[in-house]
Amino acid sequence: MKKNIIVANWKLNGDIKTISCYLTYLKLRSSSFSKKNIIVIAPPTVFLERVYKDINNTNICLGAQNVDVNLTGAFTGENSALMMKDVGVKYIILGHSERRLFHNENNEIIAKKFSLVKKLNLIPILCIGETEIEKKSNKTEKSLKIQLKSILNVCGEKAFRNTVIAYEPVWSIGTGISADPKNVQLIHQFIKNYIKKYDSVSAENLIVQYGGSVNSLNTENFLKQPDVNGLLIGSASLKHEEFLKIIKISDNIL
Repeated sequence: MKKNIIVANWKLNGDIKTISCYLTYLKLRSSSFSKKNIIVIAPPTVFLERVYKDINNTNICLGAQNVDVNLTGAFTGENSALMMKDVGVKYIILGHSERRLFHNENNEIIAKKFSLVKKLNLIPILCIGETEIEKKSNKTEKSLKIQLKSILNVCGEKAFRNTVIAYEPVWSIGTGISADPKNVQLIHQFIKNYIKKYDSVSAENLIVQYGGSVNSLNTENFLKQPDVNGLLIGSASLKHEEFLKIIKISDNIL
């Protein structure tokens, strides 16, 4: 049975004291949920190695929030996928709407990053989603196709094997307004069917998770949808009690 993947994206939040308390709390309870879910913690880059030391030898995986398009070289301030792998990272979030909006990352840049991550046998969590204007103009599917095709063009038809896709409607991120679960199901189904046209193996094993103002109150409604295979969680993941509630809800659904 396919597991749900529950990812905590801490974004630009956290400090040594709160992270230590958070992970201590989570590890004490990890044995009760680790067999049914894949749990990933994605802290700010500066805390990656510290978090890895805390979760090593547990069933909690380490994720990174971003990566550079280069592996080495004179690129001041950047971090490569090679470095991420060296400190224990297994999953890397790519193409988050905040990276697209605030750091001018386009589909071409994201595809280059995706390619590097795959070559190093790390697992990309590819974020795709439509803007509010695209949604109102009924261009959601067109927008998603463009984002997915950019990956296929660079990495080939088997690009989405061993990959997680996070459907994150841009208009929902950080607004407190989540998408309708039934509509999310239809979009996830569309994503899988689109990829199936290129590679049935990718589509069969693909994990498509939802992200966008997720919390413990709406988790069940999302995870009950047959093609929603997990959640990418922002602000709600910063509180360990809330994050644990979400994990337990997922546990009970599986």
